[in-house]
Formats: sequence, C-alpha cells, structure tokens
Amino acid sequence: MQPGTENLRSLAVPSMAQSIQSLRNRHKTEVLDFLSARPLHTFIMTGWIRDNGLTSPLNRGMFYGYRNQQGHLQGVALIGHVTLFATDSEDALSEFSRLTQDCPTANAVMGEENKVARFLAYYTAGRPAPRLVCRELLFERRSKQPSDEPLPNLRLATRAEVELVIKVHAERAVEETGVNPLDVDPVRFRQRCTRRVDQERVWVAVEDNRLVFKADVICDLPEVTYLEGVYVSPERRGNGFGTRCMRHLTNLLLSRSKSVCLSIKEHNSAAKACYQRAGYQVRDYYQTVFLHRN
Repeated sequence: MQPGTENLRSLAVPSMAQSIQSLRNRHKTEVLDFLSARPLHTFIMTGWIRDNGLTSPLNRGMFYGYRNQQGHLQGVALIGHVTLFATDSEDALSEFSRLTQDCPTANAVMGEENKVARFLAYYTAGRPAPRLVCRELLFERRSKQPSDEPLPNLRLATRAEVELVIKVHAERAVEETGVNPLDVDPVRFRQRCTRRVDQERVWVAVEDNRLVFKADVICDLPEVTYLEGVYVSPERRGNGFGTRCMRHLTNLLLSRSKSVCLSIKEHNSAAKACYQRAGYQVRDYYQTVFLHRN
C-alpha cells in the first residue's frame, strides 16, 4: 500500500449521504464505461485502470465515485499523488476537493483548465494557495504523416539503459516541478522507471551511450496514446532532430491508436514549435496545480 493511502480508507464511508464511494475492481466495467464518454480528457485514469486495476499502490492513490440518488455515477476521481477527476457535477467537485484536502500524499491536481479552477475554489477555502500553477496546452495528432526525411534510430529502451532513462527523467521532473524525485522517493522512482521500460513504454534514441531522445508512453489505449517525459539532448536541439523523432514516433503509435496526445507548458515556445512542425494541433487548455504538502 502506498504510504498515506491507508488514511483515505476511513474517508470512503460518507457521513452526510451515500454519495461518495471508494471504488474497487468489481466496479471496473462501470467506471470504464463512464470514462469512455470523453476519452480525450480521461485517458490517464482509463490507462491506469486498465494497467493496474482500480485498487493498486501503482496508482499512488485511491479511486472514488460520486453517485446520484439513483445510484448512477456522476463523477470519478483518483485522489492521491496526482489527483485527477471527471465530472460535470458541482457537488462531486466539492466532495473530491474535500477528499484531496484530507489526503496526506496529495501533490498535484491536473485537468481541464476551467474544471481545475472550479475544483480549486472548493479546495483552497481557508487553505494556502498552491505553490505552483502551470497552464498547459494539450496537443493531439490523429493521422500519419508521410515523410522522406532520414528516420531517427528510434527503438524501445532496454533494461541495460534504465540508468540513462532514470537520470534524464529525474532532470525533466526538476525542470517541470522543481522537485527531484531521486531526492524525495528514490526507490519507488527507480521502480516506476524500470517498470515502464519493462512494459515497453519508453522510446529512445541512443548515441555513444547517451540518450539523445526519449519519450514515455503513459497510456496506451486504442482510442488515445498519451506521451510524457519527451526529451531531446541539448546538442541535438534546434536542428529539426526532435521534430523528426516526434513525427516518426507518432506515425508508429498511430498504427495502434486513433490519437496521440501530449501536453506542454504554455510558455515552452520551442516545444510548441517542434510539435506543430511534427503535425500536432492544440486541442484544449489544461492546468496542473502543485499543492503544498500536508
């Protein structure tokens, strides 16, 4: 069990009404059906449920459902290290924010910009403001692009390259959040990186035993493949190498998925230009909010 999640179990039995329910694997089909209504915005939760089930320490939190008086799902949320939610109900947002307030491992909230703003209106009442708020662009590509460019030497990472992947992934985390996971949770961070390599989810280009390109497949679904942790080494930036890698990798992934998505910080103009040259288009605005630790 992920440290801290045991405290959440006591929150699963609501005192006011039978509206919030901790979800178990027996609810999997019902939850996936609910999330499938908006696949472009629920792919992370869907991917983790398909990979790990609804109850697993690998989710780094617990899944909850919000039901109306007829017992129908009106919202689903993962409350934990990264809080994610899918709902149009204000009551559900209020309840999910309450659970996040009481979650000792809550670190970040991520989702569509307008919905995260509504979530925070409940969450921050009487609490410190978030330590960091990042506006992000959700990019998507849905069709392959023909190309006569030289193909980069892209392939799946091997176990022998795990340390290269860990080093670069930690550097990216520091750039994005200001926190080095090798300092705060080195054992589990290494385990997560190694597992992703073993799952054949990490694509790399290696030159002289150095990573020059990396991209992690976070969710691998027939509807949506979601990429994260995209990295181009400094010496290979600015000459189109990253664009070629992204164009080629996306073509490969579109052989098994209808859509490939990724998100970047709004101010990252270099990455924005790279992805647009690789055929991606902005589909929505997202927000990631980093919370003060409890």
